[in-house]
Amino acid sequence: MKKALSLSLAATLLLCASGVRAQSSRVEQLLGQLTLDEKLSFLSGSRDPRNLGQAGYLPGVPRLGIPELRLTDGPAGIRVARPATALPAPVALAATFSPLYAQRYGTILGQEGRALEQDILLSPMTNIVRVPGGGRNFETLGEDPLLAAQLVAAEIRAIQREGLIATVKHFAANNFERDRMSVDVQVEEQALRELYLPAFEAAVQAGAGSVMGSYNKLNGTFACENPFLLTTVLRDEWGFSGFVMSDWFATHSTAPALAAGLDLEMPGSGMGSFGPPSFYGAALKKALTDGTVPQASVDRAVRRILTSLDKVGLLGATKRRSSLESIAPEDARIAQDIAIAGSVLLRNERQTLPLSKSELGSLVLIGPPAQVPIIGGGGSAAVAPLQKESLLTALARRTGTAPRFVPGIDLDGVPVPATALRLKGATTLNFVGKQGLKPGKYTWEGTLTAPTSGSYALKLQARRGTAQLVLDGKPLLSVGRFFGGNDSLLPTREGLKNGTVVVTLSAGVAHKLSVTAEAGGGPPGIPAPKENLELRLAWVTPQLRAQRLAEAVAAAKRAKTAVVCAYDEGTEGKDRESLALPGDQDALIAAVAAANPRTIVVLSTGSCVTMPWLAKTAAVLETWYPGQAGAEATAALLCGEAEPGGRLPITFPQRADDAPTARADRYPGVEGKATYSEGIFVGYRHYDAQKLTPLFPFGHGLSYTQFQLSDLNVTPVKDDLLISVRVKNTGKRTGVAVPQIYLGPAASCPAPQAIRKLIAFQHATITPGDTLNLVFRVRPRELAYWSVEKHAWVVPTGPRSVWVGFSSRDLKLEAKTP
Repeated sequence: MKKALSLSLAATLLLCASGVRAQSSRVEQLLGQLTLDEKLSFLSGSRDPRNLGQAGYLPGVPRLGIPELRLTDGPAGIRVARPATALPAPVALAATFSPLYAQRYGTILGQEGRALEQDILLSPMTNIVRVPGGGRNFETLGEDPLLAAQLVAAEIRAIQREGLIATVKHFAANNFERDRMSVDVQVEEQALRELYLPAFEAAVQAGAGSVMGSYNKLNGTFACENPFLLTTVLRDEWGFSGFVMSDWFATHSTAPALAAGLDLEMPGSGMGSFGPPSFYGAALKKALTDGTVPQASVDRAVRRILTSLDKVGLLGATKRRSSLESIAPEDARIAQDIAIAGSVLLRNERQTLPLSKSELGSLVLIGPPAQVPIIGGGGSAAVAPLQKESLLTALARRTGTAPRFVPGIDLDGVPVPATALRLKGATTLNFVGKQGLKPGKYTWEGTLTAPTSGSYALKLQARRGTAQLVLDGKPLLSVGRFFGGNDSLLPTREGLKNGTVVVTLSAGVAHKLSVTAEAGGGPPGIPAPKENLELRLAWVTPQLRAQRLAEAVAAAKRAKTAVVCAYDEGTEGKDRESLALPGDQDALIAAVAAANPRTIVVLSTGSCVTMPWLAKTAAVLETWYPGQAGAEATAALLCGEAEPGGRLPITFPQRADDAPTARADRYPGVEGKATYSEGIFVGYRHYDAQKLTPLFPFGHGLSYTQFQLSDLNVTPVKDDLLISVRVKNTGKRTGVAVPQIYLGPAASCPAPQAIRKLIAFQHATITPGDTLNLVFRVRPRELAYWSVEKHAWVVPTGPRSVWVGFSSRDLKLEAKTP
């Protein structure tokens, strides 16, 4: 048997080597047939002659059978002009603690990307959550490097099995949005190696075909021309054979960037005059002519791109594409499964959840997301869903009648009346539906005068175009733009883009007002819509705000159970202004909970939020941005048809000041530099080191059943640790347990160490009364620290504590390593 296995292994290695040689030969043959202009066309984005609404394009070389390439955003679904399956946000995937779900997630992205004629996926994003209010935290895989590494590896393998190149991003240390284009991130060596690089290394080991360089500088050098990152670490140490592309407009030079290892500049000329000039393309051709750049550097970059294409089957025979219609129903089911598996039950006093059938008959839903669902976050992660519905509708299917709904907070407002506006050419700005405007450009100028003093929520709403609001010479709102602006994640009930700003107005004081609007505003290259431009200027007056709150309180008092749906606003390009829920939501929840002790809060957030009302509520369910099936998933969880399987992949602090980045020098930085002086103490490691009690710890999540841990054993096997533990479901229903293994510091280690760090985990579904014997094999890397003296991983000697529990603070059993 041993001989047979040996021969089989030898044969496998021979076949693999033959495959590599065949790929290399094909790539070299193509490289020798390409003209200089054709080579250069691979290294800089171009305009797509048939733009499908994707992010980027490379023309290919038809005469050599090299296909044109389309690059699409897609951390939570394929973002093109056509709808696609809108998956739960990646942070919800991280909350599953399940590489299996990551594999299913990646399979959907891979299959739908190919079905929608895309070739390169600009995903997944695996930057560690460092700043609790980071605008793109919802796109990440959490705050722990081991969790992120295991999930990103599984997702990438699945994406590329479908013939779509995965692009892991943003390399490296792009951990917040503020000043992201210019900030100089100062990270010391140990933290960089232990926190911010492991998930990227795992992505490379999983075969990622592409890496996207980030906008920021790392220790003084822009990431997209940083030889330490792009050559020393990525290629020399990790053996990466794919290509590196820039984030959009993140290139800053020609020769230095190419020499450092940047192969592809995006978007190049792909967006026409939008943005700065290209550093590759014509500039690179000139550099070749004057000798600034050697021909070998260009060939090297092209070779890397062709190699990645070949590995996923994009060279040679045409890879079969599934039709979106054939796979969408199954994808929708999986999206719902992931939404359920990633939802985290944070609080459940007196077993308020799940709700019984009788309780559904006396239920009131409060909050705009109950009626207008949040699908996903903003920016390049936004996806046009194939389907969506509200929680109201999903619950109505279970009861036969829709539960009572009151908004509590007015999402749409009311059109600003003619009595408050004095405009040239209009009495009010309410051009919606049949009153829409013909495509074109419009400007209205005049004054706005409030009838009473107080805080007014001004709302600018638009569809099929862009609009801007200027008050007293100060730009306040911009909505409908392809990127940026003030669009809320929640559109109006009619589906208009919805931007809000709160201003204090004094009665009778006229404020100079200007509103401009223009049809279009979609992706570059996509013609402006021919349908009418819709526009509305609305507001929520102090009186209307008080009325909505009073209605919610009255409804809560009459109901047996109140469910308040709340949300935050996570988007690319800007960080959140506060960890508090935006608008009047905290006040709404507090008032409803005071009126009804059986108040359940359903959160749709992309990251942590503070909860000043927590102690007054009966239950809190975190659903993140749950994707197109979020309403059905949430209804199933509330009614007990499904088990909340999620655990927190990020720590929820009690106060914003408790965060490791509360100091200005750490975030957003001082004089253009953000200093990561907290070192390795990020996320739960920080709260442990500072002896701070979080609102909810990393790994926390309740169940509708109960589990018991026993028989923790730690056994050395050569250089590894073999850890076993038994998990029993002691409750009355099937549930999900997520036991987590944490490792303590070594006395012999001279470097800073976490009080405990995650070294293993398992997502396990267990039926009532059953026991699982789980075995974890922990490799030396998870036992090691990065030595700044040796510039290498070192495993310290001596005994260390090993804990198993259900969160970083709920540790049930302890053992010692030898």
